[in-house]
Amino acid sequence: MAKQTPGMDSLLELDNVSLVYRAMPALCDLQWSIEPGQQWACLGPNGSGKTSLARIISRQISHFSGEIKRSVPLEKNGVAYVCFEQAKALCERDKKRDDSEFRADASDPGTPVQSLILGGRKPDDNFHRWTTRLQMNHFLHRGLRFISTGEMRKTLLVTAILSEPALLILDSPLDGLDHNSQEEMRKIIDELLLSNLTILMLCRQMEDVPTGVTHVLVLNQGEILACDTRDRVFADRSVQALMSPPTARLEELPPTAARPYALTSGKPLLELHDVTVNYGDLAVLRGVNWIFEREDHCCVSGPNGCGKTTLLSLITGDNHKAYGQDITLFGIRRGSGESVWDIKQKFGQLDTQLQLNFARGMRVVEVVVSGFFDTIGLYDEWGDAQRNGAQGWLRALGLGDYCGDNFDALSFGLQRMVLLARAMVKSPIVLLLDEPTLGLDGHHRKLMLRAIDHIAQNSDTQIIFVSHSSGETPTCINQHLRFEAHDEGFEVMCRRVTAASASGES
Repeated sequence: MAKQTPGMDSLLELDNVSLVYRAMPALCDLQWSIEPGQQWACLGPNGSGKTSLARIISRQISHFSGEIKRSVPLEKNGVAYVCFEQAKALCERDKKRDDSEFRADASDPGTPVQSLILGGRKPDDNFHRWTTRLQMNHFLHRGLRFISTGEMRKTLLVTAILSEPALLILDSPLDGLDHNSQEEMRKIIDELLLSNLTILMLCRQMEDVPTGVTHVLVLNQGEILACDTRDRVFADRSVQALMSPPTARLEELPPTAARPYALTSGKPLLELHDVTVNYGDLAVLRGVNWIFEREDHCCVSGPNGCGKTTLLSLITGDNHKAYGQDITLFGIRRGSGESVWDIKQKFGQLDTQLQLNFARGMRVVEVVVSGFFDTIGLYDEWGDAQRNGAQGWLRALGLGDYCGDNFDALSFGLQRMVLLARAMVKSPIVLLLDEPTLGLDGHHRKLMLRAIDHIAQNSDTQIIFVSHSSGETPTCINQHLRFEAHDEGFEVMCRRVTAASASGES
């Protein structure tokens, strides 16, 4: 099943396409085509080459060998590619256009969502139908930088659909969406698969491939492992083995690193009382009450755009809205003289944005050592003590064999695990994990959750775990901070939970 014979009227045909990226082979001799009436999924674990394939097809990469033949409809109407990197690029472009220092109100609203979708056109019935269907009306006039991950994913999807492309590529379209939005997105994808629009979905696990997909291309380390109808590919034992590999053994955690601070005894780690945050007329948080005790491991959950990111920025010192509010961090009232560094040194943090922004050209051990200095890159002097601590954490998380490897050469999933070791190397009091399984295949999601529980059970670090997805909560969770929708916004509810109830509700 490793090769496919193209037809005479192929929408797209790849002939011996190869790609080398940063001296590493990303794709090897791909022979593949999309025929009229077919709906495709490209399946493979992190690092298999799915993104490279999509970027070549969408003309984001031109330095490949081999030949690509495009049909007249594809040349005329093009390819729309919806992915996380696209969202990042749009937000960075919007930041560069920030002119708040020249405005009377010192505030730049950014590019409104509606403006991006329409691109200068006037709204029509099709625009209103899709934005209403995806429940986007409440943020259509908000700037791109001020919407959530899930809201951005909806924005990019509608923009792509309204462009009427010949081929629509969807990269893990359910990532970053809350439960209700995921269900609605599945229905929309099912409808699109039954339409005249040709779809190519990039999927990290077999259960993510919709039933409306007719054919599946499986990549493994840049090579085609299988290429056939959906049922035949799913019955292939080599595909099943690829998607469910064995897991590395976890080792004992290193000794706790020296901490240049002491905590106030008998005080909760975090206390928020009746906290409210407004941006102009927009109320982001209302009357939030939360006490995070020394033995707590908390899951923070809620719909897209409910205010989770704002809440996290209050406790990490990144949001000036914390001043003047009843917020106590590590026993010290916010605004009583502590610096942002005093707060940040007590946190270890991991999120997808950190991974995408991380400095390139570093070895794995150097990436982990940078956690001692809280830098994205390594600019300080370091020695054997830091090296030994970094290597100890890599071994503890089953990553000991990668110490000397180039960070760039690792798969997306392994990079995320390395950054977990980086977050823990200074033995933080609180490990803040913002959507840590976002973008990971099923295997690496299991590795991540297992590693988090290993940390919770064998160290004095407390976990704050933010996630949209049900069934992806570590078993250590014993507190649930949940944003629940009401007529006037969101109410934040905090309660004790068991591991089973936490997994079912997140």
